[in-house]
Amino acid sequence: MIRAKIAQLALLAAAFAGSLPAHAESGWALLNMTQGVTDISRKIYSLHMEIFWICVVIAVIVFGAMIWSIVTYRKSKGAVADVTLVHNTKVELVWTTVPVVILVFMAVPAARTLVEIEDTTKTDLSIKVTGFQWGWQYDYLDSGVAYYSRLDRKSDAARELLSGIDPTTIDHYLLNVDKPLVVPAGMKVRLLITGADVIHSWWVPAFGVKKDAIPGFVNEAWFKVDTDKPGLYRGQCAELCGRDHAFMPIVVDVRSKADFEAWLKSKAAEQKQAAAPAAAPDVAPAASTG
Repeated sequence: MIRAKIAQLALLAAAFAGSLPAHAESGWALLNMTQGVTDISRKIYSLHMEIFWICVVIAVIVFGAMIWSIVTYRKSKGAVADVTLVHNTKVELVWTTVPVVILVFMAVPAARTLVEIEDTTKTDLSIKVTGFQWGWQYDYLDSGVAYYSRLDRKSDAARELLSGIDPTTIDHYLLNVDKPLVVPAGMKVRLLITGADVIHSWWVPAFGVKKDAIPGFVNEAWFKVDTDKPGLYRGQCAELCGRDHAFMPIVVDVRSKADFEAWLKSKAAEQKQAAAPAAAPDVAPAASTG
């Protein structure tokens, strides 16, 4: 009877799998980790999938053995529990050795990837990222360019209570900013991440980067976007940081090296001009009457 039920469940599962739409793969991609647009993000994805399938195989073996034992040695078939077996050295050696081997097999590629994630040497550009309630400040350390990045005004207006604005009419609602972080493709960008008030977290899934922004402490991260992948990439603060935590998105504008250098030069000139004191009026000195 139980075997018949299991067979029926298996048939139902096969029928359900066969009825899935052709775009099921894209649905899986929405649930799974993204492969991203950097070499390190793809390595993280590969490590994730490797560990995932190891866990799947272990689960199939363990739960398969459990289900088979429950079905085969059930009381209704006359099975009687063996109460005399209390110790078996060989079995204990096996269930100790096999998990250790599996853990070592998983730890080696994980350690290799972690070491590469933390390697911030030989970078082409350094940017200081400061999280604050509720936005980000970007400082290009080698050029003196600095600015704040906050939620864009359209999303900010639509999110207000009784605003009367339909959020579905706003492009990338709550995921747009007024000033994105601009970086070049094909260059290794080093981030120095800290916080100004509470703990935040700078997270861009497509780059494989997620680092906490902790007040009084500087975390390091890096990414290098593929040269053929310029465009806008979005992320969010991934650490609960207060009332408006949900309203401090991250947008990174990846440009070609030439476009980035032109933007940086223009931005530096603009900020230099804005910081320059106003020129004194050209007024001739009054003639002395004394």
